[in-house]
Amino acid sequence: MSIPQSGGGAPIERESDLADYLAAGCKPPDAFRIGTEHEKFGFLTDTHAPLPYDGPRSIRAILEALADRFGWTPVREGANVIGLARGGANISLEPGGQFELSGAAVATLHETAAELDGHLAELAEVARPMGAGFLGMGAAPVWRHGDMPMMPKGRYRLMTEYMGRVGRLGTQMMYRTCTVQVNLDFASEADMVRKLRVALALQPVATALFANSPFLEGRPNGHRSWRSRIWRDLDPARTGMLPFVFEDGFGFEAYVQYALDVPMYFVYRDGRYIDALGQSFRDFLRGRLPALPGELPTLSDWADHLTTIFPEARLKRFIEMRGADAGDRAHLTALPAFWTGLLYDPAALDAAWDLARGLDGATREGLRIAAAEAGLAGAAGGVRLLDLAREAVAIARAGLAARARPGGGAADETGFLAPLSESLATGRTPADRLLELWAGDWARDPGRIYDDPLCRLV
Repeated sequence: MSIPQSGGGAPIERESDLADYLAAGCKPPDAFRIGTEHEKFGFLTDTHAPLPYDGPRSIRAILEALADRFGWTPVREGANVIGLARGGANISLEPGGQFELSGAAVATLHETAAELDGHLAELAEVARPMGAGFLGMGAAPVWRHGDMPMMPKGRYRLMTEYMGRVGRLGTQMMYRTCTVQVNLDFASEADMVRKLRVALALQPVATALFANSPFLEGRPNGHRSWRSRIWRDLDPARTGMLPFVFEDGFGFEAYVQYALDVPMYFVYRDGRYIDALGQSFRDFLRGRLPALPGELPTLSDWADHLTTIFPEARLKRFIEMRGADAGDRAHLTALPAFWTGLLYDPAALDAAWDLARGLDGATREGLRIAAAEAGLAGAAGGVRLLDLAREAVAIARAGLAARARPGGGAADETGFLAPLSESLATGRTPADRLLELWAGDWARDPGRIYDDPLCRLV
């Protein structure tokens, strides 16, 4: 969400252009790709303080070193390096300095894993000598809000002020959470509808399986996924499970109407973010936006606006599955494996829809809450998340086996589901394992989190 989008510079002439923009994402199945994004917390290894933006041991220093040594092209906002780009991938910064890799669109999960391993190796080479490390968790386990730096990006200054007005936990989301998500393609409007419905209905399963944020400010917070809890108290106009997606007649146009009613954050012009907080994209289409009176939006403005909408699964020119906590290396590859297996094989997608279609709106929302609170032990509407997860992972495994994409010495991609199989066998999420360590070997010392292999990425 962090880098200005490229949708086109010509003014939008008619409202139907907005749906056409989404529909342009349709592609044949042989062109489907997998795009994985993950965030992680940088910290100083001696003090465990979050990495600042500036200084000899800093985010800026790491970005500049990656550019110098590994051929990344710096992305700047004013005089500040705020990201990197290389070969279809980019590195960007979330508001509190969370370091995000948005991977290239690739054909197989083996390529996803190789890209991740290469990224972590590059990061280790530049970060370790300066005494910096990176943590893979869904929420910052120890730091308070005042500990977090603010990245020098105009949109974050605007968003921080607005989040304080519309929900209690919005700034926690911005500064103290990390996620892993996967972006997957669709072939047609009908294919998009089915995939988005499956993604939303089964998102609580992903939340439960990947739950990895049981601590807040140095102690257990009563949830397996505090990150997921935060999203329920952020901004109801732009978050949630999107019940209208399950209504008859849903398609690109219905999503456009929803997005048009989400209040704007900004307009990006000439390298700066113009405050449009709370204003209407519908007014923008009529040339009546108070922030830019008389000016019409471009498709790039529309693409930017779509990045400010944060439901559990999000539609752009692809579908983003957004409901999982960040974690260790194995879980960062398991997340794209789970959704690729469910959505990219036709038989698996049919089976996943059969599993999802029986969940009514109240049950879907209840499972969302239960997943955050109890992980795989949660239940709602007579449905146990552990049972639902077992069925979903079995479907995903069959879907990956049917894809039969070899690589890395394996005949297919099913091996990437291994950490999920372990959780299903034990009923324990990553958060459950961390809580056991907290009460046992760690002797309730939150400092142990920074060196534990369940959390430490670099």
